[in-house]
Amino acid sequence: MFATRLSNVTKYVGAHVSIVGGIQNAITNSLFIGGNAFAIFLRNQRRWIAPPLDPKNIEAFRENCLQHNYASKFILPHGSYLINLGNPDQEKREKSYQAFLEDLQRCELLGLTLYNFHPGSTVGNCSKEQSIQHIATCINRAHKETSSVTCVIENMAGAGNIVGSRFEELADIISQVDDKSRVGVCIDTCHAFAAGYDLRTSKAYEKTMEEFSRLIGFQYLRGMHLNDSETELGSFRDRHANIGKGYLGLEAFRLIMNDDRLNEIPLILETPIGPDESSDYYKEIKLLYGLVGKESNCNNVKAHITEKNKEKRKSKKSKKSKNTDGEFNK
Repeated sequence: MFATRLSNVTKYVGAHVSIVGGIQNAITNSLFIGGNAFAIFLRNQRRWIAPPLDPKNIEAFRENCLQHNYASKFILPHGSYLINLGNPDQEKREKSYQAFLEDLQRCELLGLTLYNFHPGSTVGNCSKEQSIQHIATCINRAHKETSSVTCVIENMAGAGNIVGSRFEELADIISQVDDKSRVGVCIDTCHAFAAGYDLRTSKAYEKTMEEFSRLIGFQYLRGMHLNDSETELGSFRDRHANIGKGYLGLEAFRLIMNDDRLNEIPLILETPIGPDESSDYYKEIKLLYGLVGKESNCNNVKAHITEKNKEKRKSKKSKKSKNTDGEFNK
């Protein structure tokens, strides 16, 4: 039975859902959790080679989206974790580019207009400036080989040689993209917090958002990943926690849900889930919508802050899965 979806909303909250059994099943899986937006993988994200999409599944996907009012701007496909457009090794970068291009072509077949991906890594063999140039060159090349999809660059947590943890690095990529109408950014709240961007209080939140506005601009914000963080501010570790039960806390998400600058974009959960995925995501979507119009001293926020440390300790012992970007396997 489908969960009730809120209508007449300005915040489009959903989750990363499975495509097991066919890509058309993503819509059903989103409906089960009451999502007004969703994210998917376009293929097995841990393999380079993927079979072509079944034309019948493509048609069913398009029809289901139309029937259930999922506009393409609220669907945020996620690229393969294997792709590294910043690799200085030309042969390896070309392999990544071909997978990147194939994903964009799949988006076009499905009628999707956004494609979210991790920018890449220097792998320790070049400067970040050189890696950024490689990434932008690949985006420009892909734009010439496709016609409609916007490449949405995700901010990263800042570990090792990864590019994209600083807003300046994302801005540098965008500055080198020729068709700026087809490039955008996705802010992952866990990644931002791990990279040192604080969102926990109104003052800290506004400071971070002002920096984003100044360096990148909200006109480029095409989506967000809503994840709490198992690790502290500036940890450079990508460890997702359930909403309100990590170091970010519920107040950060109350601020997001009441920020008009974040209207009309997909807000996607990638939080840890248990065996009953639909129940977990349904509860978190309901929680987030319950924050709309609430003040910071509302009982809902207070209750979650009070329980945060206790739940955090429990979560370390739980068997929940999918609490980093690299652990999605659907």
